Amino acid sequence: MTELSDRLRAERTRAGLSQTALAGDDFSPSYISLIEAGRRVPTDGALKILAARVGTTADYLRHGDKAPSEERARMEIGFARLALANGAAAEARDRLLALDLSTVAPRHHAEALRALAQAHEALGDLEESVAVLEPLLADARSHGRSLEAAALASDLVASYHEAGDVSHSIELGEQVLAEIEKDGIAATDEHLRLASTILWSYYERGDLLFATHRVAELIELAESKGSMRGRGSIYWNAAMIAEGRGEFAEARRLTERALAYLSEGAASRDLPRLRLHYGWLLLRSAPPDPVAALEQLGHAAKDLEYVGSENELARCSYESGRAYLMLGDPHRAEELAREGLAHLGDTGGYDACDGQIVLGDALAALGDVEGAKAAYSWAADRLAMMSAGRQAASVWRSLADRMIEQGDTAGAAKAYETALREAGIRPTTFPVIAPQAVTAGFAETLESWEASDS
Repeated sequence: MTELSDRLRAERTRAGLSQTALAGDDFSPSYISLIEAGRRVPTDGALKILAARVGTTADYLRHGDKAPSEERARMEIGFARLALANGAAAEARDRLLALDLSTVAPRHHAEALRALAQAHEALGDLEESVAVLEPLLADARSHGRSLEAAALASDLVASYHEAGDVSHSIELGEQVLAEIEKDGIAATDEHLRLASTILWSYYERGDLLFATHRVAELIELAESKGSMRGRGSIYWNAAMIAEGRGEFAEARRLTERALAYLSEGAASRDLPRLRLHYGWLLLRSAPPDPVAALEQLGHAAKDLEYVGSENELARCSYESGRAYLMLGDPHRAEELAREGLAHLGDTGGYDACDGQIVLGDALAALGDVEGAKAAYSWAADRLAMMSAGRQAASVWRSLADRMIEQGDTAGAAKAYETALREAGIRPTTFPVIAPQAVTAGFAETLESWEASDS
């Protein structure tokens, strides 16, 4: 009885209700007071009404964590998280979708829904992931749960970024970052991770000067107060910004430092993702190091099989394919390109275009010119339907380079022009407007100006 009264009082307080508000028209405030004092046992019907008003279940109020529905929920959520950790995102999604949250205390809702969003993201269903995360983040922000808001915002910013909506990912991330800094949680892992994720979007949008300034501030903060994981996140993004500025030697140094920090902390998805990026960087350094890249990509692929998304697994395959092309093995490169595309199916956006370019490179190296052109054309057609951004510009540039190699100078010129436009660089010439194209109203305005000047 004491446990029931304590749980009712705690849930009423959490819901922000007074005893009078909880009583409503069905009970008297004194009846609520007697229950919370442990001097009255509510009937099953009364308990069901009270549970609905405080936003929980009658089972939880009566039995607490030992309630059958609570035990089942914890077990299902635990199994789903285990499935996610083992790379079975579809199983995790199905378990969580089958869970009836109306039978579970609200304190389990956020955990279950965030796991569901992670399962959607791992399967490449970014729209579904965003749809789950948005209301979770709104609730955490409205109730001042800063650490939870920071963690959810990191997931949401990453999902918007992956979906190509870079500007919104920055806008949302900066709003939440300002709120949590005001709440005094700067330099926590959650804060530094969110700040790092936003930097990724600034990099993608091409705001390298601002990103360089911001990352210098974050490095200073992380070194003075941050954990190993927090420092690793910041140095990783600092490496990406250095790469964007063309400073590949500095990017390698920062990436190696990030790897050292993340390797010291608890196991997480960040480490294999960083190895994937390091492999990417090693292939683009001067000179490239495909052997070292394959070593990093091999470690990344092994771990991402369990914790990575389909997009990340596809990127591992593509970069490994590029490494094998450098090593003179186009057959293996073709296999890896097709493996990567199989991970994405009909989805993938920029990643699917990148895979087609690797496939085209491999086919061209094997002498299949028509197959190579078909792959490049597929990438060009898909890119034409996508929004602007640094990633799109990079893929268009790659496509143009391949067209030059295939002798398609007209197509290459168009692709280069598109790459510049996607990067925000517009034509510098202006069209000549014929006099007759000037409207009569504008001509009259010009005449009046000339008359006033004279």
